[in-house]
Amino acid sequence: MTNKDIKIYVAGDSGLVGTALKKQLKASGFENIIGKKHSELYLEIYEETRDYILSENPDVVFIAAAKVGGIHANNTYPVDFLLSNLSVQNNIIKSSYETKVQKLIFLGSSCIYPRDCPQPIKEEYLLSSELEPTNRPYALAKITGIELCWSFNRQYGTKYLAAMPTNLYGPNDNYNQDNSHVIPGLISKIHKAKIDNHSNVKIWGSGNPRREFLYSMDLANALIHIMTLPEDKFNDLTVRDKCPIINIGSGTDISIIELANLIKEVVGFEGKFDNDLTKPDGTYQKLLDSSKINKLGWHSQIELYDGLKLAYDNFLQMYK
Repeated sequence: MTNKDIKIYVAGDSGLVGTALKKQLKASGFENIIGKKHSELYLEIYEETRDYILSENPDVVFIAAAKVGGIHANNTYPVDFLLSNLSVQNNIIKSSYETKVQKLIFLGSSCIYPRDCPQPIKEEYLLSSELEPTNRPYALAKITGIELCWSFNRQYGTKYLAAMPTNLYGPNDNYNQDNSHVIPGLISKIHKAKIDNHSNVKIWGSGNPRREFLYSMDLANALIHIMTLPEDKFNDLTVRDKCPIINIGSGTDISIIELANLIKEVVGFEGKFDNDLTKPDGTYQKLLDSSKINKLGWHSQIELYDGLKLAYDNFLQMYK
């Protein structure tokens, strides 16, 4: 789908993924992009969602709208994470079918995969064993979204695809230390320690778990790459007899303490880290096998250190 005049609905267009996707779509020549702020369109209400999508009649839908957060937020608000994400994704997917949307790409998360599955994580490892307890409600909501995409493909012949990105960071991230993901949380915490002349920063858990990270603009380019694949290549990803899921990752991981030291260098903090062993580590390692999308011609371009510098610059602009 390379026609630059197609109408593209980016649900969640003001979030981390949505803002990056809109920017990269425009840079790629796609101008007919629609979306509404949460205050203007309440996606948890089916009638509002259906009426908006029916009235706009988009050709492509990206579902980047979601309630997201780190370990603390997932542990504290499991009901909110489960109900909100189920409602939003179900409403958009069902409404898209009613509008006969040509392509739909649902954004999930690497947390859908089992806690202790082999590394790197292949798409077929989904539902092969137990989930990580600290984010189980969010993971189950996203797994339901994948299954719903597949169910529509099987029952109605739609072309709905579920894209599973690894841990994301970048411009317009959430830097609230109570409910942010690891990179924005560390950037905010380490920057505050620097400004307040503190000599120590607490790191949740042992610092040993390993995580893979992807800059949000890299993800946006991956999604556009998928959307503009030749029709036969896209159709191969959404055949009725196969789960329509594709991983998107950088291909490398790093321990949390190594990550903290990189951010320390970027921020210019000269203190030390203390491990808070009363806090959970979560899954020990999550490294995606992205060979499927790599074989389709996409590879991440932004190295972690370079991305962290860009993210910190954005943080300073947001909070100066």
